[in-house]
Amino acid sequence: MPVHDAPGKRGMVGTDKAIRWSTAAAVIGVAVVAAVVSYEHAYALVRAHGETGWTAHLIPLTVDGLIWASSMVMLDSARRGVRVPALARWLLGLGIAATLAANVAHGLGHGPIGATVAAWPAVALVGSYELLMITVRGTQQPAGDVSPETVEASAGLPGALQIQAAEEFADDLTAGRMPSIRTIRARLHVGQPRAQLVRVYLATLTAG
Repeated sequence: MPVHDAPGKRGMVGTDKAIRWSTAAAVIGVAVVAAVVSYEHAYALVRAHGETGWTAHLIPLTVDGLIWASSMVMLDSARRGVRVPALARWLLGLGIAATLAANVAHGLGHGPIGATVAAWPAVALVGSYELLMITVRGTQQPAGDVSPETVEASAGLPGALQIQAAEEFADDLTAGRMPSIRTIRARLHVGQPRAQLVRVYLATLTAG
């Protein structure tokens, strides 16, 4: 039988989920608006400097695409608990610099205020990317990023839940994969706090 958390904990988990989803929706909404405006600025700049046709349409996409790809690589590294590749950090910085430069150059003809206004969509876009990554990363915290007290608390999980978790994720542990907190919650029908303890417990099994 699945082990269920108390109703109060389930309510807290529901509230946490609502906060995360509403935050993600707001961040994505801002990112879409900022991406469209930033694209139009970069497209106008590219057109003004000699590019036409499909080339002018595609070049701005390479800048924002580079930011997105670098952020996703960094997110994947965080989820797997490995060092972020230096190339991803460099390319992220390069993409941010490029999109800021393009937007500032677009508005520079209208003076400092025009440049500042034109640059804002790029700032909002990059900020939205990173906020979204932080939101996702918060639900995929590596088991190693916990305190010794949490590790000790995980040993106090009910024996039935320990057995169920070990059996449910035996194949993952054998393959060297650590299930995410979201996966643990879904398959064991437990709340966020207990799922975190289960993940730490599974990590101790792997280490052992």
